[in-house]
Amino acid sequence: MRSVQPTNDDMSGYLDGQLLIAMPGMSDERFARSVIYVCAHSEEGAMGIIVNRPAPDLSFPDVLVQLDIIPPEDVIRLPTRAEHIQVLRGGPVETGRGFVLHSDDFFIDNSTLSIDDGVCLTATVDILKAIARDEGPSSAMLALGYSGWSPGQLESEIQANGWLNGPADLNLLFAASIESRYELALRNLGIEPGMLSGQAGHA
Repeated sequence: MRSVQPTNDDMSGYLDGQLLIAMPGMSDERFARSVIYVCAHSEEGAMGIIVNRPAPDLSFPDVLVQLDIIPPEDVIRLPTRAEHIQVLRGGPVETGRGFVLHSDDFFIDNSTLSIDDGVCLTATVDILKAIARDEGPSSAMLALGYSGWSPGQLESEIQANGWLNGPADLNLLFAASIESRYELALRNLGIEPGMLSGQAGHA
């Protein structure tokens, strides 16, 4: 992640702040039916977070206890908002590291990346501590790991019909259920999921 720098708004062709939606013919099973929010994209490569794949059997309070942010007995005293933060599998890279995708009403100097349209990314434990104190962002999700592409790799995958890309939707990111995000992302592009699935045999 540190090698990818945020791009300027006036640079065309980059997908910062957009969604990638896996096509039915996606050859990499790790990304089948995935929706990825692109956090950074430049000539150096790309980095994004899968937003529709939950981390199995792991809750946000579990993470806070494992990181010794709170003792187990304090779980019952967590703010309601913290209890309901989703924990996702953000991608196959650095799966032991946490990345918080969140609304822009929370910012840590030199730690928070402002991406686009009210969405930020913070990858330090300080944001988890703030959430536990009920001083964090109004909307957030915690991703374990991220998805990364080397220079030119994402562009090649899009040209090979591995991904659709389109604008991100704050409701999709922070309000819609995880299970509905793939279909919702397609419908936001005017595509009915059933029609797309029917083309899978031709990919």
